[in-house]
Amino acid sequence: MRDAVHHPLFARFYARVSVAAETKGGFAAYRDELLAGLSGRVIEIGAGNGLNFAHYPGAVSEVVAIEPERRLRRSAVSAALRADVPVDVVPGVAEALPVKSEAFDAAVASLVLCTVRDLPRALAELRRVLRPGGELRFFEHGVARDRAMATVQRGLDRTVWPMLFGGCHTARDPLGAIEAAGFELVTHRRFRVPERGPRLPSSPCVLGVARLP
Repeated sequence: MRDAVHHPLFARFYARVSVAAETKGGFAAYRDELLAGLSGRVIEIGAGNGLNFAHYPGAVSEVVAIEPERRLRRSAVSAALRADVPVDVVPGVAEALPVKSEAFDAAVASLVLCTVRDLPRALAELRRVLRPGGELRFFEHGVARDRAMATVQRGLDRTVWPMLFGGCHTARDPLGAIEAAGFELVTHRRFRVPERGPRLPSSPCVLGVARLP
């Protein structure tokens, strides 16, 4: 049975680059910030190769990690076995989460909203599975605030970028989409990745917390 998402070449590339970025790119610190203070049951969409798992605090009772790409999912299973909290890696897509409604205290979206095929539907699914007052923790890259880079991003999204990078889009607006889905922004900060050096189409990032009313 064919997987809903199948990017074997990109999965190999991502597995190597993401591990290197943990220390050299400072991503480990971003993951610590993203997950700090979480507790209870958590659902993570697009878990990739499971690099978030080592950063979940001990107050988390369970993580259900959704990953549609088979190669990345296998790596995530290995990472789950090394995690300090219980992690269950499950196949599935963000637009149709295979879990019950109002079953989770928090949701995590980490460098994944750029790749989902239907962003409003994916965020609607996160609303469905969160309990009232539940949190959405997000760490995403998105559209630049200056016109020149945003124009470049939109051009890349219409041409080569999604084909080269596993369906990724650089010109999406994660903050706007989260608010449009009915979440209330609690806190967020914008920054560049990398902080120094060349500016990339994927450099503009935002990290924060939103909550269901």
